[in-house]
Amino acid sequence: MFAASMGAWAQTSAPATDDTKTLKPVVVKATAEVEPQGKDSLRTTTTRIGKGKQQLRDIPQSVTVVTEKLMDDRKIDTVKEALKMTSGVTFLAAEGGEEDIRLRGFPVNTTGDLFIDGMRDPAFYDRDTFNMDRIEVLRGSASMLFGRGSTGGAVNQVSKQAKLVDESQVDVTIGSHQYRRVVADINIKTGDESALRINAMRTQADNNGAGTSLDKYGFAADYRWGIGTRDEFEVGFFYLNNDNGINYGLPYVRTSATAPTTSVTTIPVDPKSYYGLNSDYNHGSAGYASFSHTHRFSTDTELVTKVRKGDFNRDQRASTVRIAGAALQPGGVAVTSENFSNATVLTRGTQNKIQSMENLFAQSDLSTKFEALGVKHEVLTGADFAWEKKIVRGARNAAQGGINITKPNTTIGDGGGGWVDESSRVIAKTGEFESIAAGVYAQDLVQVAEHWKVLAGLRYDGMSAQYDQFNLTTNAVTNYQQSIYKASQRFGVLYQPSDRHSYHLSYGTSFNTSGDTYSYSTQTVNTPPEKSMNMELGAKIDSADRRMSSRFALFRGVKLNERNTDPLINIAVLSGKRHATGFETDLIGKITPRWEVYGSYTWIWDAEIDKGAEGAEGKGTRPSLIPKHQGSLWSTYQVTEKLRVGGGANARTKMTPNRNPVGLYSDGYVTFDAMAEYEAITDKLTLKANLTNLTNKFYADSLYANGHYVPGVGRTVYLTASVKF
Repeated sequence: MFAASMGAWAQTSAPATDDTKTLKPVVVKATAEVEPQGKDSLRTTTTRIGKGKQQLRDIPQSVTVVTEKLMDDRKIDTVKEALKMTSGVTFLAAEGGEEDIRLRGFPVNTTGDLFIDGMRDPAFYDRDTFNMDRIEVLRGSASMLFGRGSTGGAVNQVSKQAKLVDESQVDVTIGSHQYRRVVADINIKTGDESALRINAMRTQADNNGAGTSLDKYGFAADYRWGIGTRDEFEVGFFYLNNDNGINYGLPYVRTSATAPTTSVTTIPVDPKSYYGLNSDYNHGSAGYASFSHTHRFSTDTELVTKVRKGDFNRDQRASTVRIAGAALQPGGVAVTSENFSNATVLTRGTQNKIQSMENLFAQSDLSTKFEALGVKHEVLTGADFAWEKKIVRGARNAAQGGINITKPNTTIGDGGGGWVDESSRVIAKTGEFESIAAGVYAQDLVQVAEHWKVLAGLRYDGMSAQYDQFNLTTNAVTNYQQSIYKASQRFGVLYQPSDRHSYHLSYGTSFNTSGDTYSYSTQTVNTPPEKSMNMELGAKIDSADRRMSSRFALFRGVKLNERNTDPLINIAVLSGKRHATGFETDLIGKITPRWEVYGSYTWIWDAEIDKGAEGAEGKGTRPSLIPKHQGSLWSTYQVTEKLRVGGGANARTKMTPNRNPVGLYSDGYVTFDAMAEYEAITDKLTLKANLTNLTNKFYADSLYANGHYVPGVGRTVYLTASVKF
């Protein structure tokens, strides 16, 4: 059929003779141009997180998709906030504010497990959603598909693509704390098989409800031609600039003078208050250009090749806020939650990060369907290449040819007063990391019987990296090198008794190297990769009217050989082991034509460090950042043809920070959100109001050791006008 179609395409494209009437060429497309999912629905049925385009029901692992509509409904502007809509996700209060994610109780490495359109996004910047069609979360081991990665899973950010339609929209939002945001999404059909899409964003806020000012802008362009034909091409460009403040967090405080030193709690302050220095900032930029080519050999076989070159920069000047010792406090008395007041004195430390990164990624993925030996096969195979280079810079002190800067103390009542001249610091290179990595993989989904499918996949990776460490005092250079070669596996069995039911049992492995943080040391350079495995028993079930989708999964993840530093030889060895066992469910779709719902829930009842170093977070303890229960719920109802209302909640039970001293944990919480949307005059103009954290709940959003936590955003109001044309 495909050959006949392409033959007709060739005939209709032939030049006209002099005695024939010239007609516009008729192009027979290999595949129909499909409207991207998620624009008008919370529910989706397909994904590309598995490299090729697949039905969710054919993936023997759990996948949660945050669609564009869910992000718009809940007024979500950042990837971090979007990921909070998926249960089982928590965040470390990272030293640079990155999306340092925990999924199913295991780290999702920010350098290797976040992707843009299936290629790594290992940079360090505050990711915005203005150019995102959806966010896909693959749970469990993902190394067979993506190479080195962690146990928890992978996050794929899907960019907006040009479509064969003239359709544009501009959103203007104002809100609390002088919040102002304009987003433009312009799509122009430039020909019968070509289109251009431009997305732009500008955002400013004095506070943003979490002690952090915002000043950012972004631009993205995507041009596609040959859409749906045998050879389809796409070029894209993306740029995001952040000139934001930074909320490094607040310290814990001892509960009482007679309580153990490990008995501490969160500071009871307004979450919108800011306690860093006025001179603190978080500047960063991300820019990349991409090219892709899709060649369709037939209706069942296509080869997709992608290349992306990126450049990223970050200049962070942060202050670690701590409670001063008793000698500096009023009356010389140590601070506890009982005497904490506006007179409490705070000290400031320094946490600067000045970094740049370049990367180049290339990959080709071939997907095909065929029948052999009496069974049906769906084969996916490919190869990828990655070059990454990161440079880290630091400030010289006076002894090293720079200057010493002392940050002033302030009181709680003063808030974030104080200022130092950050421009006077003398900056020099302290580290340089460069790596080359490549991988090849193949997997086959075989229909072995009428209702049964078996999946098997294998991948082999190689990575060579070196790290140069520069001593600012002696100017000595220390070089570390490491090469890694590793295989990853993926197996699954699917039982699909109908087109509405799919049940699966799967097993997969993953690995992550000691260079995942773009550095080596004497302790880690010769340490082999950690290895993890995941097992999952799950189901995906659609309602009889196909309006609702549900997902259920029982899972167990095990990190088999976790890195620990041996105190006798001061070398990182693979002596640790931990596991997490739990249950997940998603429920997404329309209960009635007017009532739509999205729900995601995770229960991790068994999580433990089986082997590990002695200390606060040692053998027999529950690992950090793993609440027992966590969920997100959102529901909307079309009251009239013009009025739609919605509401939802995010909740989790208590959890402990990393490197947890005994007795420290954050309390559980529930926050509520609300939305009302009205089509004014015509369907071309929509007015929407969002209210987040309805009850102004104070809670610890992300945690870091026994040092500090970052509070969640307080009550915030947004008003948005959307114009379509």
